[in-house]
Amino acid sequence: MDLRLLLDLYGVADPAARSRLEALSREGRLRGWWDRYSDTLSPLYADFIALESDASDMYSIQTFLVPGLLQTEDYTRAVVRAQIEDAGAEQVERLTKVRQERRAVLMREAPLRMWVVLSESVLKHRIGGRAVMQEQLDFLVASAEQPNINIQVLPEESDVHAALFGPVAILSFPEATETDVVYVDSLLSTLYIEEPEEVFKYTNLFRRALAESLPRTESVALIERAKDKI
Repeated sequence: MDLRLLLDLYGVADPAARSRLEALSREGRLRGWWDRYSDTLSPLYADFIALESDASDMYSIQTFLVPGLLQTEDYTRAVVRAQIEDAGAEQVERLTKVRQERRAVLMREAPLRMWVVLSESVLKHRIGGRAVMQEQLDFLVASAEQPNINIQVLPEESDVHAALFGPVAILSFPEATETDVVYVDSLLSTLYIEEPEEVFKYTNLFRRALAESLPRTESVALIERAKDKI
């Protein structure tokens, strides 16, 4: 049944409420592009993409790799090949395409605001070889120029590294009624955390890491210098 008929049936007359519900309906029809890759994506990864598409803000700590939304295609290919040793060429390309399509959240009308803390060591790993890594570092510099993307580097000498055990992403949502979600990923497991007390611990960890990181301008300069040393 047409949504407008349902709204009439249930007596929803307020124009603002009708407009909001119609917008949600349109968005619902547009979402789910990742369903095309259901034969390639794990259910947990698909769930993360769905949450990411709804989020307004992402707070990310990356200890080993460039975050997925800021990866170049060749960098992603190298990561997929290393993490999935028996991946065929088609699987590598499909997973690479998924990661590139995820980037649409950074360019939509109300773009995802992204706050990234990168361990300095991330800049030194020669993932995919020298040329691939140089291109990746160039892309990080260009991404940092976008108003909705903040990238800061956590120096190697920071004591906060002792509290970091892997990549963490905290997703916040535009509706006040929706709780933040923490996503902790590793090669063998994926963990979602929604309990407020646990979320607070990760949020506090992010704040500590951000406070220990170099300012935005100095971080970009360090990324540029790292490119010359690769």
